[in-house]
Amino acid sequence: MNMPTQISFAQEQNPDFKKTLYNRVNQYFSEKGISKHHNPTMISKTVVMLLIFLLPFIAILTISMPFWLILILFFIMGVGTAGIGMSVMHDANHAGYSGNQKVNFWMGLTMNLIGADAYNWKIKHNKLHHVFTNVYGKDEDINSRVILRFAFAAPLKKYHRFQYLYAWFFYALMSFSMVFGDIPKRINYRKKGITHLSVKAYRRSMAWLIISKLLYFGVIVGLPVIFTSILWWQVLLGFVILHITAGTILSLVFQMAHVVEGPEQILPDENGKLPDSLLLHQLKTTSDFSRKNKLLSWYVGGLNFQVEHHLFPRICHVHYPAISKIVEATTKEFNMPYYVNDRFSDAFRAHVMTLKKLGKVQHS
Repeated sequence: MNMPTQISFAQEQNPDFKKTLYNRVNQYFSEKGISKHHNPTMISKTVVMLLIFLLPFIAILTISMPFWLILILFFIMGVGTAGIGMSVMHDANHAGYSGNQKVNFWMGLTMNLIGADAYNWKIKHNKLHHVFTNVYGKDEDINSRVILRFAFAAPLKKYHRFQYLYAWFFYALMSFSMVFGDIPKRINYRKKGITHLSVKAYRRSMAWLIISKLLYFGVIVGLPVIFTSILWWQVLLGFVILHITAGTILSLVFQMAHVVEGPEQILPDENGKLPDSLLLHQLKTTSDFSRKNKLLSWYVGGLNFQVEHHLFPRICHVHYPAISKIVEATTKEFNMPYYVNDRFSDAFRAHVMTLKKLGKVQHS
């Protein structure tokens, strides 16, 4: 299908709902006398996530150990990589980690620490996904990739009927796609006019991107090869395990919120007009899951409170459990959509069923 160049949202259909919701959330912080940004819990979580990633690597560099144990440490680094991405980088690059933008900038660069690129991510996630959530052709998260079909408006192929079986292999490659795909992605964003950088600024950003990639590979792969007795192929195998682990975790968490039964995929008309306001659009295209699972909520950085995150992306995720009660009550009061899967297994099942449906149903 041909996507209009300019896409716009409808005017706010229910301004009383928006006003009431925002007033209640602001009142919550006012009455509690707390900041909308980080608190001691967030700071301690940041330290823990960074240590989960860094300590195993330090051990690999400094302690002689069996190869099987080295692979386990690379696996733990993968868990830490996903944790940093979800619980630290994500808030910072939404300007929600801190009220100080310098803090947000530096904490956002933890994305580069784990091998990806903060600037690219902010374009893909903040500028495209968060605005045009589940809009095929604009939201890169549901655009077709390789042999995966995430949107009903995408072309349907015969092999898509099996994607609910083979999707998991490609999910595991998500982290690799960021680590190795950032440079061509930056070039593509430039060609599409999405970056809006001057020639000088673009060249400077490309230089930084290339240097950050060289530093990442030089440290993660180069140091173990140079300063330990681990063979090069063993280091590469550990590197693969690290990113397969991170990719699988990240893919599962992000898919549970949008490509599930309930949330809609909404297309603009021929004039590029979407039928709903931005606020209502976010409610219609997003779902929470596993809200009562405190350990999961802690690890995934509140991304299981995806509705709250899309409504309040500049609020630190540690506040989402409390905010979710306000959002759910207010949506119920104004008869607005609010999707939630109580358990992770429910969300997982809803995702599998959606993959199956996407493999059979053509957009009308």
